[in-house]
Amino acid sequence: MKDALHAYYSQGLERDRLAGARGILEFERSKEILARRLPEPGSGVVADIGGGAGRYALWLAGRGHLVEHRDPVPLHVEQVREAAPEGVRTAVGDARELDLDDASADAVLLLGPLYHLRDRDDRVRALREAARVVRPGGTVFAAAISRWAPRYDDLVGRARYEEDPTMPARVAEVERTGWMPPIVPGSFWAYLHRPDELRGEVRDAGLELADLVGVEGLAFVLPDLERRLADPLGHEVLLDTARATERVPELLGTSPT
Repeated sequence: MKDALHAYYSQGLERDRLAGARGILEFERSKEILARRLPEPGSGVVADIGGGAGRYALWLAGRGHLVEHRDPVPLHVEQVREAAPEGVRTAVGDARELDLDDASADAVLLLGPLYHLRDRDDRVRALREAARVVRPGGTVFAAAISRWAPRYDDLVGRARYEEDPTMPARVAEVERTGWMPPIVPGSFWAYLHRPDELRGEVRDAGLELADLVGVEGLAFVLPDLERRLADPLGHEVLLDTARATERVPELLGTSPT
């Protein structure tokens, strides 16, 4: 799937993805969750693996961390080099085989690689590499996309069955296999996890699962999400709801990540 990955991300869409309403919700909640276990601001080395166009790398640098950014897409590495301040090092890299020393980072972020590795062995390998790179007592943050995200997004939120009557059957197939192929050449694709499946991969990589939380909750399906986020009270209500439900076992699969 290497060619498909480059076909999608070479379009340059990733740099601005977190600027839209859904991206804002994801970014704000992710920062909040990361801050719970990151090194204290102004200290520590953080490896941002599969870090895309560098939105998190820049935020981490703004907190005073030294950042090792790696991504398989050359365009993303170029974008980080253009935008990043001193203290951010970037290079093309594969999450399954990192050019970083053992125990060289205080925290490792895998916010993109797991859902772009279709084979379980590759996902476990990426987690093992993160475990190798993180220092004893450090934290590995790994993001996965929920198995049911297409149902809530494409069917409930976007009503894509109205334009494509085959969409319900296609979503059902994704839920059966976990594989969401590109709908058209160059479109997004991903492997989608069940919560227990992610737990098992973390365990098999030799990591201890400290926490498993939903990031956005169900707010991402709201048709007026942008309006609500622009309102200070609405913004806080959405974030607080995501916090309040983030560990409810029955609701974990309803959050897209």
